[in-house]
Amino acid sequence: MANVYKVLGQVIPAATTATTLYTVPAATSTVCSTLSVCNQGVTTNIRVAIRPAGATLATSQYIAFDNFVNANDTLFLTLGISLATTDVVTVYAGTANVSFGLFGSEIS
Repeated sequence: MANVYKVLGQVIPAATTATTLYTVPAATSTVCSTLSVCNQGVTTNIRVAIRPAGATLATSQYIAFDNFVNANDTLFLTLGISLATTDVVTVYAGTANVSFGLFGSEIS
């Protein structure tokens, strides 16, 4: 089994739009170690969900829901979340100036 440490995904979602940050590739498991949330504008809310096997977004999947990030501030969340093939990390921000970055390792 090979471990590849990498940037898993980076995205700036459109305002108020649930957006895929990362999908686990076929025949792969992933450990998500850190999520960065960089707010480049006014104070806004964010959401983060883990969708098992690409399931439709549901309230039970949120690991952060309407948490606020201050204007021009950055959050770093240490996760240690294990994901299986086709699991999806979905992000959301109340404004269109928040960048999300996910870092970890893929195991195949």
